[in-house]
Amino acid sequence: MTLRRTVLSLLIAGACSPVFAGTVDLTSLDDATLSPRFIVKYKSGSAERDQATVRQRSLDAAATRARPQMSAKIAALQGNAALRVQSLRATVGGKHVVKASQRLNRSEVEALMRAIAADPNVESIAVDRLMHAAAMPNDQVLASHQMWHYGTGAGGARVTTAWDAGATGAGVVVAVIDTGATHHADLEANLLPGYDFITDAFVSRRATDGRVAGGWDTGDYSAANDCGTGAPASNSSWHGTHVSGTIAEVTNNTIGGAGIAYNAKVVPVRVLGRCGGYTSDINDAIVWAAGGHIEGVPDNANPAEVINMSLGGAHECEVDTQTAINTAVGLGATVVVAAGNDNSPVTGHAPASCANVVTIGATGASGQRASYSNYGPGIDLAAPGGAGTEGVPGGYIWSTLNNGTTVPGSDIYAGYTGTSMATPHVAGIVALMQSVAPQPLTPSQVEGLLKATSRPFPVKQSQANGSGIVDASAAVARARTFGQPIDGLPTTPGVVMVLPPMAMGERDLYAIDVPAGATRIEITTYGGRGEVQLLLGYETDPLPGQNAGASSRPGINQSIIVANPAQGHYYLAMSATKDTSGARMLIKVY
Repeated sequence: MTLRRTVLSLLIAGACSPVFAGTVDLTSLDDATLSPRFIVKYKSGSAERDQATVRQRSLDAAATRARPQMSAKIAALQGNAALRVQSLRATVGGKHVVKASQRLNRSEVEALMRAIAADPNVESIAVDRLMHAAAMPNDQVLASHQMWHYGTGAGGARVTTAWDAGATGAGVVVAVIDTGATHHADLEANLLPGYDFITDAFVSRRATDGRVAGGWDTGDYSAANDCGTGAPASNSSWHGTHVSGTIAEVTNNTIGGAGIAYNAKVVPVRVLGRCGGYTSDINDAIVWAAGGHIEGVPDNANPAEVINMSLGGAHECEVDTQTAINTAVGLGATVVVAAGNDNSPVTGHAPASCANVVTIGATGASGQRASYSNYGPGIDLAAPGGAGTEGVPGGYIWSTLNNGTTVPGSDIYAGYTGTSMATPHVAGIVALMQSVAPQPLTPSQVEGLLKATSRPFPVKQSQANGSGIVDASAAVARARTFGQPIDGLPTTPGVVMVLPPMAMGERDLYAIDVPAGATRIEITTYGGRGEVQLLLGYETDPLPGQNAGASSRPGINQSIIVANPAQGHYYLAMSATKDTSGARMLIKVY
């Protein structure tokens, strides 16, 4: 796997511009020197926004204004060879993607952007940024070494135990927004028709800029200097094939390895090619994958309940990307994204820092945070991504791949590391959860269950890495009973309860009956030794992000107060974060 560090800038800031000109975002000029594409927002109701001919006239005028500031070579070009700016298509948010006909340097890109923004009907212009796969290079080995990351060891995701409980992902669709997929014999049977969303022939290596059906990975290799001056040549990564195999590699067929949700289906969506992929294409792909309509593309006949995005760039979450994610979530898709591999705070990376996503950090075979994994409060939970330092097979994640250095060759199995590899573990587990849930779980319910059932890290993490390591067995068990009648331990208000000892990681659920007219609930735990955390839910098993009250101070002494409670049943979840004994609880209902 090739990790291509993003050339995207970290900050987003509007630049100074002429009076009445639109906002000009100059923070990713390097991307535009590779392929000069821009996202232009025209004012609502303007002719430029609604009429293609008027929009093109505006772009032609901008090219004319900018031409004197170009290099002598470009400025001298005449006729059809002269600098032109073409409107390619509309994109999410009512914006338009436009592209210059010539490669430009940084100063020329800025001059052209300011010339476009000089149209009084242009509200803003920004570079169509490039994003890249979030995985790191590794040795390739056979997929027969998967047990450390699927099993019950220190770094395992407990997938095998979920299989034992009958969860296979049957009936669930997962979209993998990535480099596409190859015709791998141990994967293709679980692939549904996908789509290639790349709208740049240089990136896609197709003959035209048009989108095409299929979602097949034809290679993302590059020659020296293709991706910028001094950039080395790179082989095709087949990244999407590796990610898809972790989710749904064909299983019980005597060859290769296993996919986590091996009876689920994958819709491959190609957005990454040579040098990465454009955010405008990725945003459209997010909406399409969830079942939303994108102009010029047939609707997805198999809308995904889960979307895997093992990709990203070093910049904050953009409005358009957030809008696309919100649309997908509104359609019922859980969006699972990689935290990134820069060993830096996740807040500076997208889509990892976007809202309404499940952001995944990476751990190694001993359960420690992988040294490359981004970190911080924005990480929701961690999953096996490989550490690369613990030997074969414990250092790598094993899955389907291809041995072609440029175009597809033969099927193989290989070991990679990265948050790219951690993310499909969680996407596959979400498919397992949805396949056993009595009714489809909402994205927020999925996220809450994943975090609530994650197991404590077996070793101290060097940086914040989420709620714990994903636990497929516990998540599937909770999903199977979600929304069903809850069996809580009985309590008697006003009577002190001596609580039984609890081992670290244990969780008990208590039921509290609240009559009509009650004005207050007070819950207090005290005494003994150890440490507990409390969550309170109304008519539901509470989750960290979905509760009526919480208390998580160090030690046993915890308190929750609810004013004006509703009539019915409240459920108190008590979790031991350290071994406990001798604790007491007093519940009062007024």
